[in-house]
Amino acid sequence: MIKRQLTNRILNALDMFPVVFVNGPRQAGKTTLAKYLAKTRWPAEYVNLDDFNMAWIAESNPESFLRAYDKLVVDEIQFVPQLFRPLKMLVDEARQTDRENANGRYLLTGSSNIMTLPELSDALVGRMSVLSLYPLSALEISQGEGEFLTRLMRNEFQPKTIQRKIKIAEMIKLATFPEITNSEDTYRQEWFEAYVKTLLFRDVRQIVDIEKMGALPKLLNVLASRVSGLINEADIARSIRQNPVTAKKYRILLQMAYLTFDLKPWFRNVDKRLVKSPKGYFTDTSLLCHLQQIDITNAEIFNPEKFGPIFKNFVVSELFKQQSTTGFQGQFYHFRTSDGKQVDIVVEESNGKLAGIEVKSRDRFEPSDFKGLKELQRQTGDDFSCGIVLYRGRDVIPAGERCWAVPVDLMWA
Repeated sequence: MIKRQLTNRILNALDMFPVVFVNGPRQAGKTTLAKYLAKTRWPAEYVNLDDFNMAWIAESNPESFLRAYDKLVVDEIQFVPQLFRPLKMLVDEARQTDRENANGRYLLTGSSNIMTLPELSDALVGRMSVLSLYPLSALEISQGEGEFLTRLMRNEFQPKTIQRKIKIAEMIKLATFPEITNSEDTYRQEWFEAYVKTLLFRDVRQIVDIEKMGALPKLLNVLASRVSGLINEADIARSIRQNPVTAKKYRILLQMAYLTFDLKPWFRNVDKRLVKSPKGYFTDTSLLCHLQQIDITNAEIFNPEKFGPIFKNFVVSELFKQQSTTGFQGQFYHFRTSDGKQVDIVVEESNGKLAGIEVKSRDRFEPSDFKGLKELQRQTGDDFSCGIVLYRGRDVIPAGERCWAVPVDLMWA
């Protein structure tokens, strides 16, 4: 069993809150982790509401159902929203009668974004910690320390040569859903086919009633073909033959199901001549490869044009995974000026300090790769902590004031 880096964050949250909610994509490993915690680290009973009979019992008399357990793991809680209000009542009751032991009562999991569960969010405000578990990360595969984002924000790089232990294409294949991380390609293809069908035709339908379900697979493929590019709502709508309002609604549904996400544009002054459209990415890069029908190993060697966006998606998704597991408090954006200067990822902390990451799928860098970073540095002055070109080489090389060329392996080394 690969150790999930979110484990300690969950245990710490259970010490501080009565309820901890772990959401994330289906098959990301929430059930396995919840069962492991209930058996070893945080003894509790376990119930899965994806089971029809268990869901029926919980729905029939939710308060009595919850009172039957001292500590409880509730897997896939979104299937029985009738539990939300009784949860609040029991938490408040425990705080009044035994405040010292009121925390760490319930561990909940769900496979749809917390924004799709407004009743749960409203009922347990101030009583619940929300964490996200994503598919396996490169950091978990390599059992790294998770210090990359901290080092980036502190500009703590130094010249050196790294030894690559796992090829990048292989790491992309391993950093995926636990069930298929070591599987053969044929099984992976069949698994992803079933996964997408289940999500689109069962889970999304449970979130909202959709009249034109056939548009969702088309939309998913359109987004895959445009990954890492600017989102053009009108153009996407034309591609799936829907009006822009409907197309945007469907795109949000894919985000709620943790299939895709947006990287918002960075700007401080709305009058600046900056592009203010988001960029689109996929939560799992292996799923992206499946939708594009790309063999990532061959693409790395023989098709650099297709490998580039895939590599960029991998880096961005890994940053979000590290944010979730390490508790890093910064936010991620992209930066693009109206005359074409851009930075793939801007990392900004709440104090205004920021760093820029430009992603290149080449094994060497060029001076022109720093053009966008230099512009970001010019616009932000002392707030600019560091700028790096993340590339496939093996050498950490200084490239100007607070600028570095950095091997991508340092993200998880």
